Amino acid sequence: MRKLFLPIVFACSLPALTMAQQSDSLMLRRIADEVLTHSPAYENLRTLTKKIGGRLAGSPQMAKAEKWGVEALKVAGADTVYLQECMVPHWVRGAREEARIISRRRDFVPPLQVLALGNSVGSSPAGVTAPVLEVTSFDDLEAKKDHVKGKIVFYNYPFNPTFIKTFHAYGDAVQYRGQGASRAAKYGAVAVIVRSMSHSTDNYPHTGAMTYDSAYPKIPAVAIGLKDAERLSLRVKDDPSAQVFLRTNCRMLPDTIGHNVIAELRGSKYPDQYITVGGHLDSWDVSEGAQDDGAGCVQSIEVLRAFKALGIQPARTLRVVLFANEENGTRGARKYAAEAKARNEKHIFALESDAGGFTPRGFSSTMDADKKAIMISWKPLFEPYGLHDFEEPGGGTDVGQLHQALGTPMAELYPDSQRYFDIHHAPNDVFEGVNKRELELGAFGMAGLIYMVDLNF
Repeated sequence: MRKLFLPIVFACSLPALTMAQQSDSLMLRRIADEVLTHSPAYENLRTLTKKIGGRLAGSPQMAKAEKWGVEALKVAGADTVYLQECMVPHWVRGAREEARIISRRRDFVPPLQVLALGNSVGSSPAGVTAPVLEVTSFDDLEAKKDHVKGKIVFYNYPFNPTFIKTFHAYGDAVQYRGQGASRAAKYGAVAVIVRSMSHSTDNYPHTGAMTYDSAYPKIPAVAIGLKDAERLSLRVKDDPSAQVFLRTNCRMLPDTIGHNVIAELRGSKYPDQYITVGGHLDSWDVSEGAQDDGAGCVQSIEVLRAFKALGIQPARTLRVVLFANEENGTRGARKYAAEAKARNEKHIFALESDAGGFTPRGFSSTMDADKKAIMISWKPLFEPYGLHDFEEPGGGTDVGQLHQALGTPMAELYPDSQRYFDIHHAPNDVFEGVNKRELELGAFGMAGLIYMVDLNF
C-alpha cells in the first residue's frame, strides 16, 4: 500500500514553549535551514582528506593541513585568522610493519595484521622473534610475571560489549594500549602486541598513542587486528612451538614546530570574552582522518560560516580553533590553554567535536550545576533535530585543557557511537565513510548550542 507522508510544520510545536523559547526555536530553525541547505562542510572535508590525507604531527601533511585551515576559515568569513605556534612531537612510522607466526608445523600461516602504536620505539633491524605470553588483564600479567622474561606479551582484552555507549568500552580497554608496554617490560618482555581498541568485525589494526615509564626499558609495541587477535590466541594455546616474528621501523625524531589554526568572529558586546569551538587538525598517518577528526574541524568552521551567513553577531568573541597534535601529545591544546591563562582571558564556554561525524544525539558536558541545568533546559529546542542526550558528563580532550587551566565550562558533541570504533585510528577512516547529512546535523547542533550559550551564559 502506498503511504502518504504529510510535511510537519515545525512551528506547530511552539505553543508548548515559552515566548522566549519560541524566539530561540525560530532562530535555531533558521540556523538549521542554513546549514542543511548551504553548508560546504562535506566538500571541505573532501579536500582535507583526499588532497592532504593523514596529518600526523610533525609530518609534511600537517603543514599542508594548517594552510588549508587558514584558507577555509578566511572563506568562511572570519574577522581574523592566525597561527599559534607550539612545539609538537615528531614520531615517524617508517617502513611497513611485519609480523608472522613461526612454528614447527608446516601449515601455511598468513602474516598478522599489525600497526605500531604511536610513540613506540622500533625493533632492531633484524626484528624480534620470541614466544608469546597471552594475558587478559593487568591482574593476569601480575599472576604470570614469572613467565614474562624473553616473551612477547599479548594483551588480549576485548571491548566490553555490554556498554551501550561505546566510549565507555574504549575508556575501559585503552589502558592496555597506553601502559601495556612498560607494564610488561618491567618483567622482561621484549615486545607487546595489543588487541585493537575496537569491536569491529574486520581485521584492520587500530593504532593510537602509548607512553613509556622511564623506569623500564622501551620495547616495541603494536596493535593487532581483531580477527588476527583471535587467530593468535588460538595458536598459542594449541601450538607449544609457536613464536612470533615482529619487525617495526618507527622512531622518534626531535620536536618540531606546529600550529593551532585560530579564527575569530569578534563579539559585539563583550569582545574580550571568548567562546571556543574546535576540533583537532592532526590525525594518525595510516588513515585520512575523516571521522577523527576532520569531521570536527569542518563542523567547527561551519559554526562560524553559518553565523556569518545569517548575520548573527555574537555578543562574545567566537573563536574557532583547529588544534594541533591531539593524537599523541595534546601540545596544541596545552599551548592554547597556557596562553589564555597567561593573558588572563575570560573564557565563557568551550565546545569540541571529536567523536566522529555520525548522527548527533546530544552533548556531554562538565560545568557548574547551575549552568548544566540551564543547558538541560534547552533540550526541547534540540529534540526536533534528534539531539536529546544532555545529561552525559564529559567534554573533549582539547577543550579539557582549557577547563583544567581556567575552569571553563566545556562540552562535546555526542554523536551516535556504535560505528565509531570500527574506524577509530584505523586505515578505514576515510572520507567515503562520512554521511553528508549526519555531518551537517552535527554542525547545526554545535552552531545552535553556541548561539544559546552566547545568549544565556
